Amino acid sequence: MAELITNEFTVNLPIDEAWPIICDVERIAPCLPGAQLQEIEGTTYRGVVKIKLGAITANFKGEAEFIERDDTAHRAKLAASGRDTGGRGNARADVTAEAESLSPTSTRCTVTAELNITGKVAQFGRGIMGDVSKKLMDQFSTNLNTMLDEEQLSDDAESSAPDDETATTDDAAPTDPAPA
Repeated sequence: MAELITNEFTVNLPIDEAWPIICDVERIAPCLPGAQLQEIEGTTYRGVVKIKLGAITANFKGEAEFIERDDTAHRAKLAASGRDTGGRGNARADVTAEAESLSPTSTRCTVTAELNITGKVAQFGRGIMGDVSKKLMDQFSTNLNTMLDEEQLSDDAESSAPDDETATTDDAAPTDPAPA
C-alpha cells in the first residue's frame, strides 16, 4: 500500500538560482541527514540512506533517477528504489518536486512522494512515516540554506579580497652607486 507524503521547504534564493541547485543531486545529497551519494551514472544516482523509524533503524541501499525534468516549469520527477541492507524490507518512491517563487529572494519547493515500503521496516514505520519525513525535510532545508549561505559568504570574501597581482612600488627612486 502506498503512502502519499508531501513536504515543503524554502530556499533563500530566487527561483532561477534555486532550481538548478535543487536538481543538483550531487551537490545537495550531503544536506539530507543519513544520505550518502556513492555513484553517478548518467541520470542515475546510487547511494545509501540511514533512517530511524520508531524502534528500527534501516539502512537502504538503492538508486534514484530523473524520469522527467522541466526547467521552465520548475518541476522534476524521480523514481527511487532501495533495499534495506539488513534484509528487513524494500522501499520504492515516485517523487515529484515543484518550485515556485515566493519573492525575488526566496523559493518554495514542494516535494510529494508516493512511498511504498515492505517488510519489517513497513511494519515498524507504519503511522510515523509522515512525521519522520517532515523532520528530515526540515533538517535538509536548514542544511541546504546553511550551505548556500556559507557559499555566498565565501564568494563575497573572494570578490572583496585584494587582488594579489597588484604591485606595490616604493616611493623612493633607486639610486645608482656613486662613481669611484
